[in-house]
Amino acid sequence: MVGTLNRMLWRDLWHLRGQILAAALVLACGLATLVGTRGTYHSLLVAQQEFYRESHLADVFAHLKRAPDALAAEIRHLPGVAQVRTRIVVEVSADIPGLAEPAIARIVSIPERRAPILNDVHLLRGRYLDPGATDEVLISHAFAKANGLDVGGRIGALLHGRWTNLVIVGIGLSPEFVYEVGSGMLFPDNRRYGVLWMAHEALAPAFDMQGAFNDVVLSLAAGANEREVLAGLDALLKRYGGLAAYGREEQLSHRFLADELGEIAVMTTTIPSIFLAVGAFLLYVVLARLVATQRTQVGLLKAFGHSDLRVGLHYFLVAMATVGLGLLIGFPAGLYLGEVYVDIYRGFFHFPQLRLLVEPPLLLVAAAVSLTSAASGAAVAVWRVVRLAPAEAMRPEPPASFRAGLLERLGLAARLPASLRMTVRNLLRRPWKAAASVLAMALAIGLMLVGRFGADAVNHMTDVQFDEIQREDVTLFYNEPRSAKAAGEIARMDGVLRVESFRSAPAWLRHGHRSKRVEIVGLSSEHELRRLIDTRRRPVDLPPEGLVLNDKLARVLGVSVGGVVAMEVLEGARPMREVPVVRIVDEYLGLGAYMDARALTRLLGEDDTSSGAYLRVQSDRAPALYERLKRMPSVGGIAVRGAVQQSIVETMNRTFLFFTSILTLMAGIIVAGVVYNSARIALSERGNELASLSVLGFTQREVAYLLLGEQGLLTLAALPAGLALGYGICAALIPAFDRELFRLPLVLHPWSFAGATLAALAAFALSALIVARRLRRLDLVAVLKTRE
Repeated sequence: MVGTLNRMLWRDLWHLRGQILAAALVLACGLATLVGTRGTYHSLLVAQQEFYRESHLADVFAHLKRAPDALAAEIRHLPGVAQVRTRIVVEVSADIPGLAEPAIARIVSIPERRAPILNDVHLLRGRYLDPGATDEVLISHAFAKANGLDVGGRIGALLHGRWTNLVIVGIGLSPEFVYEVGSGMLFPDNRRYGVLWMAHEALAPAFDMQGAFNDVVLSLAAGANEREVLAGLDALLKRYGGLAAYGREEQLSHRFLADELGEIAVMTTTIPSIFLAVGAFLLYVVLARLVATQRTQVGLLKAFGHSDLRVGLHYFLVAMATVGLGLLIGFPAGLYLGEVYVDIYRGFFHFPQLRLLVEPPLLLVAAAVSLTSAASGAAVAVWRVVRLAPAEAMRPEPPASFRAGLLERLGLAARLPASLRMTVRNLLRRPWKAAASVLAMALAIGLMLVGRFGADAVNHMTDVQFDEIQREDVTLFYNEPRSAKAAGEIARMDGVLRVESFRSAPAWLRHGHRSKRVEIVGLSSEHELRRLIDTRRRPVDLPPEGLVLNDKLARVLGVSVGGVVAMEVLEGARPMREVPVVRIVDEYLGLGAYMDARALTRLLGEDDTSSGAYLRVQSDRAPALYERLKRMPSVGGIAVRGAVQQSIVETMNRTFLFFTSILTLMAGIIVAGVVYNSARIALSERGNELASLSVLGFTQREVAYLLLGEQGLLTLAALPAGLALGYGICAALIPAFDRELFRLPLVLHPWSFAGATLAALAAFALSALIVARRLRRLDLVAVLKTRE
């Protein structure tokens, strides 16, 4: 008899091969997503931990104006400090071969003789600096790769007003710049922003920093209190222009990496859960139908002495075979996804070695999760087998009770065509089954929208940022605050159409027990090139007094319009003032705090100074202007709006296109799987009825309409539900992207809704074609001979 059950198992698997394959594909999608995302998360985490440990990433960072080297001994004696490294860090304008606009190079000093240091440089190619060499540099790998630079190449840089040709002797990485972006940047622009390392002994004379430093990093002893160390360090650096020390959690590169790891961790649970839940539902539907059609066989098996456990195990093995097929497809697909994800992240996060690491326990966990989800779907159907008494099972299933339904009670039945009336009536008599199918397809359609959400939100951010807020063509940053006449000198340059100066200064803002270190930006009263906008995207006039905060900073400080914040400027005489908040504006990037430029300079005790300027330039004269600006001693850095925008668009295309395509494909598999399974089961359940209609003269098209019409109505019902559900999931994700560095707006382009709709309809059409082909091959005589 065991052999009989085995033959039944193989017969059932072959007969249900289409439905089993559809369910297995959905399970495989969940498994592939779980393996791919979890493997990527583990790979990034291991690469981060190894690189931080091997290259000694610091725990505390601080920048200052200028301090004598002797101060390092006092810092070293602070309680909780293990190691101290003082250095010089500057940003300069650089001339890169083949790049028309200026680049910004961040130069970090390192010892001219190699020794283990905090934030050490990991050399990938080339050699370390020669002792005594004054023109040798190491260059970051991302910067070199983006600009086609290699060992032996040269770049020009303006070092404190003196043009210098620097020779590249090595290419390396640092744990401090795993995510290589400048202040205020959201995405890396490795073509125009990079890191160089230069000997301290060579860099110090170039910036009049002999015997001095302007940057310090620390490592903490075991059990040290970071907050106390930060307070002690700030106290020591205050008289040297210290700009507030911060811990590793606030370090820009680490924050981006930590945020990304958090996002991947969310992905490893939410998206696979949806696929596995739908797969469990499909298994339940398949097994429930199998049990219903094999009631007599179940009764006979139990009557001949087979235990409930043995009979239940037979049907449970059908579910396990489905899971096995899903594992065979899902594991290789997951490894492929992981490789692609890791390759994408290599373009953002720079480690000495980043490779896909999929631990065997992950594969075991993925298999266990898949088996559990399948078992949960199979359990209900198997329970129906176990609880059937032999005598009851051998009786035919009672026919459905037919009574006046909703159509008849509403008086709509007579107004509908007969075929449509039959289709709608059949759905209304099985409301829970129809609702489950709609929910499964709605989840898939919602996932398609989620896949498009990131691209749409970032597109909207860039449109607002570069079309409505940042309307300048070029932003200049001076090495030191300059007088008002600097703007006049810039305005007289050939190709410059408009100049607007700005003054910026770092400051602590405090409100109650909350505080935040930010950059106060003073804009001119006639700010056309750099605007502020409200939540309705209308320009905001800058008040002559008081602070304007963006909405995120206002929430961080817990202040609203009319509130007063304490402002401690970390520059010059470091004045402290009580300043009212007069406006709150809407921004997606950073923590913005703004004042009228004249009000800010008065507060600083200065006479109309500026930190830089926004320019509008003639496009045909821009290259010549860039060449002139590169060699201006007073210019410390230049940002070209068009280049930054282009870099962001290229980054988005590289990142979101693959992710959106994968989610759309997988969600389409769900829709196709649900439609195909539902139609095939309906064909099995109503085969006798459909064959009878064919014998009575219904055309094959009319019969197909009756069968597929139900699935079409379910798909149409799932479309609005799925779009609404997808929008809701995106709204639920918004808090996860509400960060100090950037906030994603809840924006979905109409084309995203249209794309999800068309993808769902295409999946339905594909499944309908397969089922219609099956219907054309239906053996009417064989079907009419069966009891079902």
